[in-house]
Amino acid sequence: MMRALFLVSTVLFWIVVAAAWVSALRPLAPAPSDVSAEPRYVLADIAQHGSVDDCWMAIDGVVYDFTAYLPEHPTSPRVMAAWCGKEASEAYHTKTRGRPHSSYADGLLPAWRVGVLAAEP
Repeated sequence: MMRALFLVSTVLFWIVVAAAWVSALRPLAPAPSDVSAEPRYVLADIAQHGSVDDCWMAIDGVVYDFTAYLPEHPTSPRVMAAWCGKEASEAYHTKTRGRPHSSYADGLLPAWRVGVLAAEP
């Protein structure tokens, strides 16, 4: 009886540990927001944020402020710095080497979203 109880509790323990580990791998996506209520920016607005100390990018029609993320990026900050203040969709989708970013990276984007890219007047 004690052996069965030990085995069951050990299995349950590792199931909980595995579930916690898996849930930590995928960031929680924020609830979809009303795009019409979001701030709208044109490329000229984004160009004003073109340094590592103030780094905005437009990716697929969405504007992101990556200033605080640059030190956390897995590669050197200068890799992203080249795209600060610019439309960076192609760079994001190819990582400048023809490889797309992971779904994990896609899941991180909403945390840095500041608005949407508006059509130029």
